[in-house]
Amino acid sequence: MNRGVWGDVVGQPEAVAVLSAAAEAAASVVAGGSPAPGAMTHAWLFTGPPGSGHVDAARSFAAALQCSVADDRPGCGTCPGCHTTLAGTHADVRVVAPEGLSISVGEMRSLVQVSARRPTAGRWQVVIITEADRLTEGAANALLKSVEEPPERTVFLLCAPSSHPDDVSVTIRSRCRVVPLGTPRPAAIAAALEEEGLAPEVASWAASVCGGHVERARRLATEEDVRARREAVLRIPLALRRPADVFTCADQLVSTAEADAVSAHEGRDAAEREALETAMGAGGTGKGTAAATRGAKGAIKDLEKRQKSRATRTQRDSLDQALVDLAAFYRDVLVTSSGAGAALNHPDRAEDSRRAAEAWSAESTLRRLEAVLGCRTALGRNVKPRIAVEAMLFTLQRG
Repeated sequence: MNRGVWGDVVGQPEAVAVLSAAAEAAASVVAGGSPAPGAMTHAWLFTGPPGSGHVDAARSFAAALQCSVADDRPGCGTCPGCHTTLAGTHADVRVVAPEGLSISVGEMRSLVQVSARRPTAGRWQVVIITEADRLTEGAANALLKSVEEPPERTVFLLCAPSSHPDDVSVTIRSRCRVVPLGTPRPAAIAAALEEEGLAPEVASWAASVCGGHVERARRLATEEDVRARREAVLRIPLALRRPADVFTCADQLVSTAEADAVSAHEGRDAAEREALETAMGAGGTGKGTAAATRGAKGAIKDLEKRQKSRATRTQRDSLDQALVDLAAFYRDVLVTSSGAGAALNHPDRAEDSRRAAEAWSAESTLRRLEAVLGCRTALGRNVKPRIAVEAMLFTLQRG
């Protein structure tokens, strides 16, 4: 079934309906028409938990806005406007995705300048900020002026976990139309994976254990190392039999996260450094070479700083996924011990949940769950990963 640009927006029919109507109104504006007031606006805020597809929804909406098919339903998915937007190569669609821990004011100021231009190849100038909750205060202020006084044919699409003031400032949120996305149901995720050619039993299993995270379901279904990491994490609760196990498990968690950060960026880091050195005259001869080499040192230092920030973020994201899996396990133990009958987050580990429920009191299980959540908070406050993880594991071991 061809759903056009909306194929990656899984289990969100209400949001797709709203965005489709807005894209139709935008096409009417481009054609010189006068759509109903409020049907299309210049600033949107897509919210939803990780894995809900709020970034995919923003990207799909951008493609629908650039769709060049002249009919009543923009977003065909096959025209040059749709295709290049979804591929990330459209000249008038810019995606801001923080590689480090935040989006700086310098990045935002340069983006605001570009967004003020009229579209060159497409119908709209579209700016997608994938993690608007990572805007620094200065960056948010730089963005605010453009959102308050937008250029005529520019659209801002902001993505954040929620519309809470801790995630997006009230001043920016109040000028955006909010599109809330919920956690997709397992059946919808499984159906999407089957459409991609995965076997029904694999799709069903991945959908049942992904926690409503579509991309994670895809990776669990197709990547052996992702499945292996999940299995290693979920063995931890019953493996903490004595205090010495704390250090073994802590080393496993932190080392795996560090390895993820290295493997994710190793080739890219080397290529970026080589390109920068070449641009700054490395290997050259003749007059000016020595001065260029001295000037390159500062640029290389800045690059290394950005790369380190990027690796730190990847490490934290990897650790956070492990903590999410652990928290879900302890939640399953509480569900099992209470006999609530609610669906388990890890149904394939139901036997482990039953054994833990028999061995632990509900109070000790809750303390363990709170320790996992406390570790996530500590990492968000820049506590050293090994210190935060070891403190959590001591509580998990003692109960």
